[in-house]
Amino acid sequence: MQGVLPPEARRIVLAITVLAGFLTPFDGSAVTIALPSIGSQFAMDAVTLSWVGTAYLLAAAVFLVPFGRIADIFGRRKVFSLGISIFTLASFLMLSAPNAIFFVAMRALQGTGGAMIFGTGIAILTAAYPVGERGKVLGIYTTAVYLGLSTGPIIGGFITSFSGWHGIFLVNIPIGLATLVLVQKKVHAEWADAQGERFDLLGSFLYGGSLVVLILGMTGLPDQSAFLWIGAGVAGLFAFVIRETHVSSPVFRMSLILENRVFAFSNLTALINYSATYAITFLTSLYLQFIKGYSPIHAGILIIPMPLVQAVFSSLAGRLSDRIEPGIVASAGMGIISCGLLTLVFLDPGTLYGHLLASLVLVGFGMAFFTSPNTNAIMSSVEKRYYSVASGTLATMRVLGQMTSMALVAMIFSIVIGEVAITPEVYPRFMESLRIIFMVFVVFCLAGVFTSLVRGRVRGDGALKG
Repeated sequence: MQGVLPPEARRIVLAITVLAGFLTPFDGSAVTIALPSIGSQFAMDAVTLSWVGTAYLLAAAVFLVPFGRIADIFGRRKVFSLGISIFTLASFLMLSAPNAIFFVAMRALQGTGGAMIFGTGIAILTAAYPVGERGKVLGIYTTAVYLGLSTGPIIGGFITSFSGWHGIFLVNIPIGLATLVLVQKKVHAEWADAQGERFDLLGSFLYGGSLVVLILGMTGLPDQSAFLWIGAGVAGLFAFVIRETHVSSPVFRMSLILENRVFAFSNLTALINYSATYAITFLTSLYLQFIKGYSPIHAGILIIPMPLVQAVFSSLAGRLSDRIEPGIVASAGMGIISCGLLTLVFLDPGTLYGHLLASLVLVGFGMAFFTSPNTNAIMSSVEKRYYSVASGTLATMRVLGQMTSMALVAMIFSIVIGEVAITPEVYPRFMESLRIIFMVFVVFCLAGVFTSLVRGRVRGDGALKG
C-alpha cells in the first residue's frame, strides 16, 4: 500500500490523471456534435440515437461504485489502467462498427471504462498528494475536465466536418495509449488500502440492477409507466441499503452516509448541482438555433464561454479551498450559479447575446467555485481505504444528476409543448417551458446552497482524514 508520493512522482500522477480527465468529457461532448452523422450512417431512429449517450451514462452509473470498491481492495492503479485500456479498445472497435446495435454496445463498453477511470483518478490524486495541496491538484484536474467539455464541441465539429464521425474516436486512441504507457512506465506505486477485504458481489448486482431500472424509468418520463419503473428502482436501492448495513464487507459502507455528515451532504449537494446545471447547454443550444436562428456549430461556439470560465477558474477555486473551509467556497459557488440561472429565466426572442453571455459566464464562474472545493470536501472527509468508493460515489451523483436534469426537461417539454416537433408555431410554448425549467433549476440551486452550508466542517475539528 502506498501513501503520499515524493514531488516528482506526484507530478507524473497529476499529468496522467489530467490526461484521462480530459479524454472522457472531450469524447462525450464531441460525440454530441457528431450524432446526426452517426445516426445517418447507421439509419438510427430518434430513440436509438438517444441511446448513444444513454448507454454510456447508464454503464458509468452502474459500475462507478462497484469498481471503486474493487480498486480499494485490489489496487487503484490496476483498475485505472484497465479502464484506460477498455475505453481505448471500445473507441477502436467503434471505427468498424457494422450496425447500430454494435455501436451502442461499444458506447456502453466505453462507459464501463469511463467508470473505472473516474472512479479511481480522483482517488489516486487524493492519495498521492498531502492534505494541504489536494484542493490545488483537484482544481487542475477539474480544469482538464472542463477543457475537455469546452473544446469537445468545437474540435468535434471540425473533425466531423473534415473526416466524419470516425475521427472523434480515432483521436481517443493515441491519447489513451499514451496515458496507458505513462502509467505502466512511470507509476510503480499501488494504492489498495482495503486490501484483503471481501467484495460484495450480490450487493453490486442489486445496486447495478436497481440503478438500471431507475434510469430507464427517468428516461421514460413523463409516461405513467415510467413512474412504476422509478418506484421499482427506488425500492431496489432501499433493499440495497438494508443489505449493506448487514454484511461485514459491503460494496458501499453506509456509515459514510449515516455517520459522516460532510460526505453525505457534499454528495447530496453535488446531485442537486448537476440536476440544476447539466441541461443548461442543451437548452441554450436549442434557444440559439430555434429562436435566434444560429447554425449548430455557431451555437456551439456561443455556448463555449460557460465551460471555458469553469476551466479558467477551477484551479484558483481549488487552491482557495486549501486555505478556506471547502464548504464555504462551494456554497458561494452554488449561490453564484443561482444568480446566473435566475438571469436565464428572463430570456425571450429579443434578448441580446450579451445577456446570455453574462448568464453563462456567471454560471460557469459559480460552477468553478463549487466543483473542485466540493470534491476536496468529499475526499478529505473519508479514510484512505474508502477513497475510490468516495470518488465513485461522487461520479455517480454526477451521472444521476445529469439524468435527472434531462428527465425534468423532457417532462416539462411534454407537458407544455406536447409530443410535437419544435416549429415556429410552438416557439411561444418553447419559451414558456424554458422559463419554467430555469425557475425550477433556481429552486434546486437555492436548496443546494442550504445543503452545502449545513454539511459541517472538514477543518478545525479533526475531520480531515488521510
